Amino acid sequence: MTDFSLAIVIGRWQLPHLAHHDLIQKAFDTAERVVIVIGSSFRSRNPKNPFCAHERQAMLECMLNDEQRQRVDFLYVRDYFDDERWANAIREGVKAHHHDKNTALVGFKKDQSSYYLEHFPEWTYVNAGSRIDTGATAMRNVYFGESSVDAALTVMTPYVHPAVLDYLRAWSALPDYQARRDEHRAVLRYKEKYPGPYYLTADSILEVNGHILLVRRGGDIGHGQLALPGGFLDGRETFCQAAVRELTEETRFRTLATTMATALKGKALFDHPDRSPRGRLITHAFHFRLETDELPQVQGDDDAQEAIWWPIERLSEVEGELFEDHAVILDHFTGFMGR
Repeated sequence: MTDFSLAIVIGRWQLPHLAHHDLIQKAFDTAERVVIVIGSSFRSRNPKNPFCAHERQAMLECMLNDEQRQRVDFLYVRDYFDDERWANAIREGVKAHHHDKNTALVGFKKDQSSYYLEHFPEWTYVNAGSRIDTGATAMRNVYFGESSVDAALTVMTPYVHPAVLDYLRAWSALPDYQARRDEHRAVLRYKEKYPGPYYLTADSILEVNGHILLVRRGGDIGHGQLALPGGFLDGRETFCQAAVRELTEETRFRTLATTMATALKGKALFDHPDRSPRGRLITHAFHFRLETDELPQVQGDDDAQEAIWWPIERLSEVEGELFEDHAVILDHFTGFMGR
């Protein structure tokens, strides 16, 4: 006999382990139906988010029996780096399919990262507890680390459901596995090279005739993903000067400084601690809007493979290809996520 009509379980599930399994089982014991929220959905892959939402759903479904699969729904939710907007997105997603339910929020307050559980006072909190002392970060470090796949999965066996281990073994045969493994190592090298507590960067959002100028990244981190032109501040330049310099260096876009000053329509600071797996990168983004008869000629340069004018009305098509939190930055200035 369950106490609630509906139980909500929230996580990123990158990657699912037995503590997650216990949490979900508690939800099924608590309510007639269960909604599993998959956070950090619609993001590009990176070492902290190596699996797409549908891959995480598949792994979670591996841990369920047939009867439980009939009682579960999955809700994909973006990262907004705005707690209120994120919580409202979950509320609205739940309400869209489950009206006026007696609802429980099933969770485990493991550490400070569990603060999100406080954002839903209207739902009855149910403490799931935990019998497994592990975390997804440790599992990712083993799976994408230096050892072979067989050795990694052997180490993970006490902590990961057998069906998920089978999934991970099969997934390791795909090109995405080697790409994530290479990037995992690249991020470790990056952190060794840049060990400071934080670094300052600047990004440009250049809008011309309803298009945004994007670059396709080279290098080892975010290789091939679409990004805003940007980079680190030099010693004696302002954030805006750095944004314009990086714009020029990466796309060969050139115009007068006075033209860019007139074109500046807005700016914003992006400093969420989780915006980059490389470490604490704090960026100031500048939105420029130019009116011209034609889109200016651009070309990828420096560490950019190519430069691309992309229509704002089609940004949702490439949301999953945008580097790190650049979708969040673009949404701030264009509102494309609400389209």
